[in-house]
Order: sequence, then C-alpha cells, then structure tokens
Amino acid sequence: MRRAASLLAPLALLGALGGCGLQPMYAGGGDGAVAQGIAAVEVAPIEGRAGWLVRNALKDRLAQGGSTATPRYRLDVLLDDQLESLGLLTDETVSRERRTLRARYQLVDLSNGTILLDATAGSDAGIDVVSSEFATIAAEQTALENLAVEVSDRIMVRVMLALRSQS
Repeated sequence: MRRAASLLAPLALLGALGGCGLQPMYAGGGDGAVAQGIAAVEVAPIEGRAGWLVRNALKDRLAQGGSTATPRYRLDVLLDDQLESLGLLTDETVSRERRTLRARYQLVDLSNGTILLDATAGSDAGIDVVSSEFATIAAEQTALENLAVEVSDRIMVRVMLALRSQS
C-alpha cells in the first residue's frame, strides 16, 4: 500500500502543476503573442557608448523573434552609467572601482501612445585597479559591455511579460 502511494504521489503532483497557472513564455512558437509582440518592437536610439551597447543587445534579442515591416511598440531607454572609486590604499591610490549601469525604460504602444510598461533595471560590477592603466581601462570597458548585456536581458524579460499580458 505504501509503495503504491509513493508511486502515485509524483503523478498527483504533476496533475496539480497544470492547475497552477504557469504558462510557457513562447506558447504558440513564432505565431504566439509574445513572439509576434517582440517582432513588432523598435528600440529608440540611446545616448552614449553604453546606450549603443544596450541598444545593440536589445536589437539582437528582438531580432530573434523575427521582424515586421511596421513596428507596433517603441522601447525608450534612458541610461545612467557611473564609475565609482571604492578602495583607497595608504598612498591615496584607488585599488577598486564599481561600475553601475541603470536603465529607466518605457514600452510605448505606437497606435495610441499608451505606456504599457514603465520600469527600471540595473546591475553593477566590481573592477580591480591594477598598476597597468591599459589593463584597468580594458577592465572598465569589459565591465560596461557585460553590464549592457545583463541590463538588456532584464529589460527583455519585463518587455516579454508586458507583451504576454497584452494578449
């Protein structure tokens, strides 16, 4: 009896999982609401090097959903890129920096100007400051590139959720 109950318990849990309301993000594949919505998003130009990196990362993710001739949504993004010195040695030199990239973004429905999503995303990275100025600059640039990808990923998740709720 116990053995039968232990074998049936996972099946009962599996049956209950269907009623929890979880739905796949890309239900319907390329014809699904999220895929169609992503294909209809254009990214407005974003200022600066960080903006160029974030915009390209967003466009790469949007291109995975296909493309449409006329966009239905516009994604507006404002960035704040900060580089802050943290660790000071006894001779007053900096030993550590933190790069922070924050984004305020809005998803706008172009048909009526309604803002469907107004949110923020951000991330930060620690950078070791070494004796080679070239190595430090390279580390700062690499941190910015990685942060741009991470912030764009966070933006895309929220955009997909907003588009899914529109369907």
